[in-house]
Amino acid sequence: MMNSIVHWLSGGIEAVGISIIVGGALIATAAFFARLARKEKFDNSYKWYRANLGRAILLGLELLVAADIIGTVAVEPNFRNLSVLGLIIVIRTFLSFSLEVEISGRWPWDKEKAFEGKGAS
Repeated sequence: MMNSIVHWLSGGIEAVGISIIVGGALIATAAFFARLARKEKFDNSYKWYRANLGRAILLGLELLVAADIIGTVAVEPNFRNLSVLGLIIVIRTFLSFSLEVEISGRWPWDKEKAFEGKGAS
């Protein structure tokens, strides 16, 4: 009984994470074209688009990691499953880190500086 609840919960969180990524991509794309239709500069619209698309992906990845943790650790915490979970978390953490650098235009530990020409406007 508990395993089926945890599987259902994990699947629900995964579905929400995927929905956020897809929905965020659609909304950011629609907003990008709306900005272009208002004759805003392409460079500014593009930076804004990438930042918002990255934010949607980051939020979705966070939920997917949470679903993986719940699904792996709560259901069957054996060494193989935990190893796969660790690898998934490392890959998703690298993706999240890379996206954060792209969005903010700076390294996370470099709070005062921003890369030239990067980041959301």
